[in-house]
Amino acid sequence: MLFMVEMTVRIPQTLDPVVADKIKAEEKAYSQQLQRDGKWRHLWRVAGLYANVSVFDVKDADELHTLLTALPLYPYLDLKVTALAQHASAIAQN
Repeated sequence: MLFMVEMTVRIPQTLDPVVADKIKAEEKAYSQQLQRDGKWRHLWRVAGLYANVSVFDVKDADELHTLLTALPLYPYLDLKVTALAQHASAIAQN
């Protein structure tokens, strides 16, 4: 199943910068592994914001939930999840 996930990062200004940098490094490593595994299919930055729009290819909503809640930045994310379906007019099949 494909899911579009809109993520906005809201790290508190009171968080120790060393801790924040560590979390960001862990997030990068984890997200890149999910991309290599084919689970995180697309990752797009939202211009001008600390946010992204991503497409995940997972078995079901439960797997997506497990992946998202394992994100090191999860405690600082506002998430919006949308299930996607193939459009009848699309040329490319996913």
